[in-house]
Amino acid sequence: MAIYHLSIKIISRGKGGKSAVAAAVYRAGDKFINEYNGQTYDYTNKPGVIHTEILLPDHAPREYLDRSTLWNAVEKVEAAKNSQLARELEIAFPVELPMEQNIQLAREYLQEHFVSKGMCVDLCIHDEDRGNPHAHIMLTMRPIEQDGTWGAKSKKEYILDDNGEKIKLKSGGYKSRKVNAVDWNEQTKAEERRAAWADITNRYLEQSNEPSA
Repeated sequence: MAIYHLSIKIISRGKGGKSAVAAAVYRAGDKFINEYNGQTYDYTNKPGVIHTEILLPDHAPREYLDRSTLWNAVEKVEAAKNSQLARELEIAFPVELPMEQNIQLAREYLQEHFVSKGMCVDLCIHDEDRGNPHAHIMLTMRPIEQDGTWGAKSKKEYILDDNGEKIKLKSGGYKSRKVNAVDWNEQTKAEERRAAWADITNRYLEQSNEPSA
């Protein structure tokens, strides 16, 4: 019987000074420099990394297919000390499927639910021959505009009075609120993503005549 698992967390500079570059290079078993702090990370001897790839929206710069370029660009655009740098998913693959099918399963899921929404996706699959094939997936938090530049995470929206006029404050400014530029952080998204992973996993298992998760 397949075991279903998908966990979600945020990689944030404000939580212990974490780095998207450090996280990416470790999960990929790679080596490159974090241009934000000048530190070089080398995890080329890390065992169990069996597949890595970058998935991009059509309008994202092709240079972001390079993992170092992508995550260093993220570190550069996220200037604040407490910036949220990436969202990470960890998913378990059904051991009943061959790895080639699991890779296709991951690609289809990521393309439909993340890449198509405008996120850059970093997929790293691990398996140390312990019967626990799984993937670490890093997702960008900031949208990419059609011209290939990074967009804002949020925008300012003015609050209007009953006449449709901006409400002036004593400070001379106008009353406003912050509105997220995308809906990626909404609380309902976590359960939607887990349910979608279960659905597609079950579909692949059914197509292979294996018991559902």
